[in-house]
Amino acid sequence: MRNSPFASRLRRTTAPVQRTAVAVRRTTALVLCAGMLASFGAATVPPAATAAVPPALLEQHGSFADLVEAVMPAVVNVSTVRKAGPEVAAPSGAPYEEFFRRFGAPTPHGPEMPGREGVAQGSGFVIDPSGYVVTNNHVIDGAGGIEITLSDGTTLPAKLIGTDPKTDVALLKVEPEKPLPHVEFADSDATRVGDVVVAIGNPFGLGGTVTAGILSARSRDINAGPYDDFLQIDAAINRGNSGGPTFDMSGKVVGINTAIFSPSGGSVGIGFAIPANLAMPVIAQLRETGSVERGWIGVQIQPVTPEIAESLGAGDLEGALVADVVDDGPADRADLQPGDVIVSVAGKPVKDLRDVTRAVAATKPGGTVELGLYRQGETETVDLAVGTMPGDPVKVASAGEAPSDKAALGLQLSALDEQMRQRLGLGEDVSGVVVVGAGEGANAEKVRPGDVITSVGRDPVSSPAEVAAKVEEAEKAGRKSLLVRLHRGGTEQFVALEITRA
Repeated sequence: MRNSPFASRLRRTTAPVQRTAVAVRRTTALVLCAGMLASFGAATVPPAATAAVPPALLEQHGSFADLVEAVMPAVVNVSTVRKAGPEVAAPSGAPYEEFFRRFGAPTPHGPEMPGREGVAQGSGFVIDPSGYVVTNNHVIDGAGGIEITLSDGTTLPAKLIGTDPKTDVALLKVEPEKPLPHVEFADSDATRVGDVVVAIGNPFGLGGTVTAGILSARSRDINAGPYDDFLQIDAAINRGNSGGPTFDMSGKVVGINTAIFSPSGGSVGIGFAIPANLAMPVIAQLRETGSVERGWIGVQIQPVTPEIAESLGAGDLEGALVADVVDDGPADRADLQPGDVIVSVAGKPVKDLRDVTRAVAATKPGGTVELGLYRQGETETVDLAVGTMPGDPVKVASAGEAPSDKAALGLQLSALDEQMRQRLGLGEDVSGVVVVGAGEGANAEKVRPGDVITSVGRDPVSSPAEVAAKVEEAEKAGRKSLLVRLHRGGTEQFVALEITRA
């Protein structure tokens, strides 16, 4: 997870339990997340043979008992066996050696001993009477063995069908002797903030625990991944609730409980669940192929800040700025260019980066997607043939400082000659002007030594003099900022720099 003040208080809700200890160990862990694609279609199984609970029932009786009785049999405990890292035994003659010998406590010195086996516990729910079980990826990640405990106490070994770390979803399969009670997903897009929800899970290994609350907010981005779109709920969830369901009042699963915001590790009424509509297509793909295939168009994008919008001459512009285009990728073949702003996808306006990443990833590879682009003051649409998302690109380390040449924008700049190229470890495919000193001021917070300015506005630059000329041109036009494209650590990005002279 990316660093943020929020991330330090996010905790996965898997409960680790050491077999050699009586207390649950407290761990700080982070969340992965979100995804898309396909739909259940033919893979969907009819709902459980339990009647849906009408919302009026709660109003009449003031109780969740009938709802819980209907869905509880489909909620399961998930136990995984993990082996801890090697421990270090106390050396002979060490202080408190007898204490260490009796109680097995490791010490900072001495020979390594085999790690003790531990059990991590989470939650899950059955979506098919044949034994398909949904849980979180982080519940079973790294497990040496997985067991499912049904509500009647029956324990069954589980086979891992597939995982999707980007959405933190995993699909398991057990082989029951008879069809299992199961639940179906709700249309999470139809759930409104303020609707009553019920969470069921296995907090701290206690098993079948029910809590209730409301849907507190939608579309939460907790910096877990590129597809963050969490439901926020105030029903109490704790470690061990991970992978468990949150139900609406009809007894359908509206979300998969995944994380909590907590300074202490316990519930403070801020929990996060993967929306059903985000999870369903992922689960369908895992069930069909054991993996998830996402759409990809081959662009690197960044937010359009007010400064960037002003530098483009469109102060109210919203969308995703194209910072780089992958050679011979779908976007390159459709003639997308760095500096274009994606303002809509499939006719829907783009408010932030997630709108683009989710919409593109949800498009089946081989299909097409329509993008609305803002380019040099005009808007146009293009149709792209969507490809398959490859692995993450390899990043190149940033370089250090080098002797300065000239100054512009308050920066010390130098030509990118062969000696500088070798020093920075740059290939022949990178050209521009090297930042060798950032000085002080607002621009120093956006640019660092080792960055390469590859273009100013939409025009490539190859010398400090060309950068200075672009600055002078923008000053005459009354601009307060200038859009600059940087090559940094193997990636491209745009920044809006204040027009100032050194």
